[in-house]
Amino acid sequence: MERLVSNQDMDQEKFEELQGKVMEDVAGAIGVLMSYIGDQSGVYRALEEAGPCSYKDLSERAGVDARYLREWLSSNAAAGYVNYDAGSDSFSLSPEQAAIFAHDGEPTCMQGFFEAVVAQFATYETAVDVFKSGKGRPWSDHLPCCFCGTDRFFRPGYIANLVENWIPALDGVEAKLKAGAKVADIGCGHGSSTILLAESYPKSTVYGFDFHAPSIKKAKAKAEKAGIKNVEFEVVSAKEFPGSGYDLA
Repeated sequence: MERLVSNQDMDQEKFEELQGKVMEDVAGAIGVLMSYIGDQSGVYRALEEAGPCSYKDLSERAGVDARYLREWLSSNAAAGYVNYDAGSDSFSLSPEQAAIFAHDGEPTCMQGFFEAVVAQFATYETAVDVFKSGKGRPWSDHLPCCFCGTDRFFRPGYIANLVENWIPALDGVEAKLKAGAKVADIGCGHGSSTILLAESYPKSTVYGFDFHAPSIKKAKAKAEKAGIKNVEFEVVSAKEFPGSGYDLA
């Protein structure tokens, strides 16, 4: 390869290796954005439901522009996020791809993670300012999709593991919860783990604490919708949460 740099102290092989790594990272960053677009527009779910199909058929099914969809599908195929069959000029999702990109609400799905990452890029100006000034950035300053994405990513894991695996692994805790315990969920966010504990152990009372008021508002609404009575939420910092004598925190 022709030398592209003039620095005599530079190792050309190491330079090219690093350059290749950076290009992979850039492709990954773009892939996250493409995945987010596909999730928010419902294209991944539509593609799984349709099975192998042309971009025009998928465009009609998903209700998105055909021209842009073709570019999006090509980008996803290049990344290995969807499959492309040149013989039939069709796109499809393998079971593994569907598990990661289309199965919202399951532990395998990564879309909540992508949503939270996109929120960081969307507020890059704030990040640069904080980095330069050192003044810090409150969690509450992030975009709403950061909180939603975080909850969306972790909630399936709670559903799959909290009651079935994690609680039973703690000596004596499950018995206390079944008998009736006082539980503090500190930093509860949208309350997914809090509500799950309260629902699973109706004799216990679970208190969810978080300093982010909009998240607590979401948590209260979710608990009310689910009809859970043995749960309470309060806006408070982790260092100042009220009460004492909790059996689990």
